[in-house]
Amino acid sequence: MATLPLATLGIGLLAVWSLFVGVSDVSLATLFGGAPDQATQVLLVSRLPRTLALILAGAAMAVSGLLLQMLVRNRFVEPSTAGTAESAIFGMMMVSLLAPEMPVFGRMAVAGLCALAGTGLFLAILRQVPLRSPLVVPLVGIMLGGVITAMTEFIAFRQDMIQSVRGWETGDFSAILLGRYELLWLSAALTGVAYLAADRFTVAGMGRDVATNLGIDHRKVMALGLVIVSMTTAAVIATCGMIPFLGLIVPNVVSLVRGDNMRGSLPWVALMGAGLVLACDIAGRLVIHPYEIPIGTMMGVIGSALFLYLLLRRNGHAG
Repeated sequence: MATLPLATLGIGLLAVWSLFVGVSDVSLATLFGGAPDQATQVLLVSRLPRTLALILAGAAMAVSGLLLQMLVRNRFVEPSTAGTAESAIFGMMMVSLLAPEMPVFGRMAVAGLCALAGTGLFLAILRQVPLRSPLVVPLVGIMLGGVITAMTEFIAFRQDMIQSVRGWETGDFSAILLGRYELLWLSAALTGVAYLAADRFTVAGMGRDVATNLGIDHRKVMALGLVIVSMTTAAVIATCGMIPFLGLIVPNVVSLVRGDNMRGSLPWVALMGAGLVLACDIAGRLVIHPYEIPIGTMMGVIGSALFLYLLLRRNGHAG
């Protein structure tokens, strides 16, 4: 489809723009004229890793939101409204407390296991709650996430770790440097796995009975999807912190145009997620330049407004 290459080109232009926005003077003039060594160092060590991290994290979290919505069969669910992200932060905090020397990959693995456990608890609670409205599902997730966050912050306060927890709760790419973002390539690989299994996830999203009748092992597909969502969320939080509402907004917007076929919509979700994160990060660097607003704050404002719009739009159609 001709519009997909155009969308990719648009993301590429945003990425190029991101390389030249910041406090340090990095421009074509400095790269090839005034102070080429310093400008090149800033570009390769800071700006390029940051831009790649933005693209990888944005695409991965948007796809995770789409995948979780398909598995739970609810359009208002994403890692930050299902207890997944909060559980990953709890895992990061416990690793920092009990095994501070653990390498970053081990931290991500523990955080991923905690995220998987938290998501499993969310699904178990849903099976016990009468779902008279689709809005009950995200409310249950938000309440579960609030309980997990309260427990995390209580322990962190007692152990003088509240600043670290706050850092994981608020997405921020300002500290991304070469050697501190590579974990996100794992999330890109998991996104590729999600694309390869997209048809199975689409069938699983129709319910256990339909999936079984079509020869799909519903339990295994659900397990694979939850592992992808949990490990992707853990990788993003371990690298740059939580990016709220991204996995909720992007899949909903894409589904309005592309429908619910995951294989057809997943590339659009990934591109739009990367583009939205790039745009928010660039805006955060420009609004109060030379300072910057963390992307978690930017996405919180934009995402909450769009979330309310989607809620009102759904209620309007229901009426």
